[in-house]
Amino acid sequence: MKYGKRMKDVVASINNVERHTFEEAFALMEKAKSEKFDETVELSFNLGVNPRKSDQMIRGACILPSGTGKVTRVLAIVPADKIEEAKAAGADFVGNDEYIEKIQKEGWIDFDKMVTVPAMMKFIGKLGKVLGRRGLMPTPKLGTVNNDITAAIKLVKAGRVEFKVNKDGVLSMPIGKMSFGSEKLYDNVMEVVGAIAKLRPTSAKGTYIKKLTISATMGPGVRLDEVQLVNKSK
Repeated sequence: MKYGKRMKDVVASINNVERHTFEEAFALMEKAKSEKFDETVELSFNLGVNPRKSDQMIRGACILPSGTGKVTRVLAIVPADKIEEAKAAGADFVGNDEYIEKIQKEGWIDFDKMVTVPAMMKFIGKLGKVLGRRGLMPTPKLGTVNNDITAAIKLVKAGRVEFKVNKDGVLSMPIGKMSFGSEKLYDNVMEVVGAIAKLRPTSAKGTYIKKLTISATMGPGVRLDEVQLVNKSK
């Protein structure tokens, strides 16, 4: 990536081997932040797991106390008797057959999360090819398949983020915006670190969280002190 002079100076000041406190990392990110738009902040973990083993596939979700800074567009696929409830709960798109057909025939995916009730999964299952590879398929494990459709909608609207480790043991997720400031971002970081730490598989040997990096959209990654943060999250 090519950087301007200001950014080059910031990058040169970052020691990628040294672990930083969150406060130190945020100060570096502040120096590098864009003045043109509100950058998204991302947290990336390098985990000591083998995702090819089913018991070491790290996947889950958590609610960020300060939210994500993003408006989540929710599609609710529900029976006719739950349409009004889903609308009242704040779903952006509500229906059943017409949306299933729109996704299947047109490849429509102009939404961020889908929620539904168990009874509708037999119809939604055929959308796996379209939704699965984009991470949009609802699942009971993440709370997006729920008989309480109001609870499901409010959950994904309330700053909830989902995460899943990739084949290389890397897990990344957005945790807010630079405009949140240090305190709110720190609260979100601690929530995520605590959630990931609790998911350590008993079969994983050696160091679990091998490296933890925080970065903004246009800025360089800054390595965090993962041991300190994990201990504080307990």
